[in-house]
Amino acid sequence: MTAADDEKFMTRALELSRRHTGLTGTNPSVGCVIVKDGEIVGEAVTAPGGRPHAEAQALAIAGDKARGATVYVTLEPCSHYGKTPPCANALVEAGVARVVTCLTDPDPRVSGRGLAILEEAGIIVENGLMEKEGRRALASYLMRQTKGRPYVTLKLAVSADGMLGRPGEEVAITGLLAKDEVHRLRAQADAILVGIGTVLADDPELTVRIPGMEDRSPTRIVLDRRLVLPLTSNLVRTAKDVPVIAVAGEPPLFSDDPDQAVIERREALRAAGVETLQCDPHDLELLLGALSTRGISSILVEGGAAVAKSFLNAGLVDRILLFQGIGTIDGNGLESPVVPSDIPDGFELVGEAAYGPDRAFEYERVS
Repeated sequence: MTAADDEKFMTRALELSRRHTGLTGTNPSVGCVIVKDGEIVGEAVTAPGGRPHAEAQALAIAGDKARGATVYVTLEPCSHYGKTPPCANALVEAGVARVVTCLTDPDPRVSGRGLAILEEAGIIVENGLMEKEGRRALASYLMRQTKGRPYVTLKLAVSADGMLGRPGEEVAITGLLAKDEVHRLRAQADAILVGIGTVLADDPELTVRIPGMEDRSPTRIVLDRRLVLPLTSNLVRTAKDVPVIAVAGEPPLFSDDPDQAVIERREALRAAGVETLQCDPHDLELLLGALSTRGISSILVEGGAAVAKSFLNAGLVDRILLFQGIGTIDGNGLESPVVPSDIPDGFELVGEAAYGPDRAFEYERVS
């Protein structure tokens, strides 16, 4: 295999891995490609729910052709016994000759052990191919493993003059193509987070409304310190179909002498399917840690301006997605905390796209 061949097949493995982003629970969405004599004889991505793993599926497809083959996998094969046997051992048993990976798994149960199993069996192991691309594809999993919190993407739709809208008024800033892309972003996230102000102003549903992808709607999280989420809102109305978590602060809901009306509202929300989580909405680091323990690895922060500023000021934004429309907001507009001409320090532009007349800019944290 040439270096160009290696990159070609690893690129394919990375493409596969992205297919199930947001669908594999706490497990990483890994891509695996098995190549024999320059041809792909088996390929797979981690199944929804996290099992079976990509390597096991790809080996089953390749069958006897896996013997003497080269395997391209986006993350170090697992080495621990869980609900399924270790993938590293399965590769040894299949008789593969060479394994190429993007990066080592930071999970302490693996972390180099999978590669060691392969090497001890006489398999050629090459780690670090297209590592940067692998880290991007597995960003949510890596963040949860290394920092104990979800990977946070801040999504904002801004007008040409840098506004998010008008107070108390829903304003369409981008067109249908950009809105469809936002729905695809939602389908890749474990959760969407907004402030109660956005809910009261816009009454959003925050679900995925692309035909055939409705079942990929993520958990909806509302920062609602005083627990004023209306029982008639779209979020509450759909809470039994798609989970909703209302993050309420300590007073008055959880105080020693809580207000009876608040208790009744909490119980009414619970009856409607809304979970209430006791956590100070201003302590975002604590909140993210609590959400991580629930298996949430990625969060899409959708609004509004105050929530966006809070996450930025706390240094808890890992990626910024700016959708910019061509219209302007005249008069009393809500100024966006981020515009393409003024991006916070520590972020770099990694992508640009057009959705009809609208533009999208993607920035990632580099420090």
